[in-house]
Amino acid sequence: MIDIRLIEAKPKEVKNLLKKKGVDAPIDEILTLNQRRKDLIKEVDSLRHLQNVTSKEIQKNPKDRDVLISKIREIVPRLRELEEELKRVEDSLNGLILTLPNLPHESVPEGKDESDNIPIKYCGSIPQFDFTPKDHLELGEALDLIDIKRAGKVSGSRFYYLKRELVILEYALIRFVTDLLMEKGFVPVIPPVLVREDILYGLGYLPELEDQMYKIPLDELRLAGTSEHTVVPMFKDEILDIKDLPQRFISFSSCFRREAGSAGKDTRGILRVHQFDKLEMVSFTLPTKSWEEHEFLLSIEEEIMSRLNIPYRVVLICAGDLGFPASKKYDIEAWLPGQNRYRETHSCSNCTDFQARRLNIRYRDEDGNVRYVHILNGTALAIGRAIIAIMENYQNKDGSIRIPDVLIPYTKFEVIRR
Repeated sequence: MIDIRLIEAKPKEVKNLLKKKGVDAPIDEILTLNQRRKDLIKEVDSLRHLQNVTSKEIQKNPKDRDVLISKIREIVPRLRELEEELKRVEDSLNGLILTLPNLPHESVPEGKDESDNIPIKYCGSIPQFDFTPKDHLELGEALDLIDIKRAGKVSGSRFYYLKRELVILEYALIRFVTDLLMEKGFVPVIPPVLVREDILYGLGYLPELEDQMYKIPLDELRLAGTSEHTVVPMFKDEILDIKDLPQRFISFSSCFRREAGSAGKDTRGILRVHQFDKLEMVSFTLPTKSWEEHEFLLSIEEEIMSRLNIPYRVVLICAGDLGFPASKKYDIEAWLPGQNRYRETHSCSNCTDFQARRLNIRYRDEDGNVRYVHILNGTALAIGRAIIAIMENYQNKDGSIRIPDVLIPYTKFEVIRR
């Protein structure tokens, strides 16, 4: 939620920044409603004060009781009328503000969609093969590591069985990343995967992701699309101590996405599926530290990719491709030899105080003042896509797959072969 005081102070700047996200914001209507809200608050407070004073006068001057009671009877209906109007105005005002996405940071480039995103860094050496590299599905089926056909019989399209050594590889990735993040002070957590709809509205993911999220109507719950959906709101309506900030978490969960609107897109293999496992970083930090924290989370993502020795690039996301709650976002894209292109494996977003305002997550500073925290999230590892990247970049001519050196202590084997 955008601070109404910011809208009041800089209405043109706010409107122009939202236009970068493709939103024509009703700023004039918001300002009009807010002024009416202020006027009503003054009137209501004035009448309440008059009512209290008059009530006390009744006790002090019993002889004037009838006149004073008559006066209160005139105040009460007018006060009730103004209070009802105030509630309607506040509901309308809050409703409009809740439709506004977070403001893009000044460093975010102009652009309408992913085609306008800007690669800003390339790292690692693209492997050179003396044979035509296979994609992960061809490799996985040849080694009996991935079974999509049987999963289709059980669950439908875009599901899969992961088998044999790839299961151990997934466990290895989870432990490697968790160990690395714990060394950096992150607290490991396994969160719920079911989340209430009002929480998702508070996060700013509904209604934007309405078509992408699985719904359980009987219980008014959704399956989480990523573990930040249930980790970020864990401090809802709480006041954190400044001494405890930043609070950083590394969460593991299965994630669920309907992939609505992606029919026929990336249907081969396990790149775009309905269920996948993911390790996610979430950070609650001071407003003065959040941009530094954003770069810190990005550096961790890069360290993970570098230690896995997977070539990648960092992409700065344009304003039009930013999600609803994000102020700035980076993606990391891994090189996939089987597709001969870079594909997204990580994202890293600073949501500033946007979600904190909507979920009422605050901290008490050293002077005792209560303020909103800044909240960030970043992919530590989308495990399925990491497995794809390892399979394709570490494949051998005979169809076997080497294991990255950093993972061998976890897998206890160096090569996957028939």
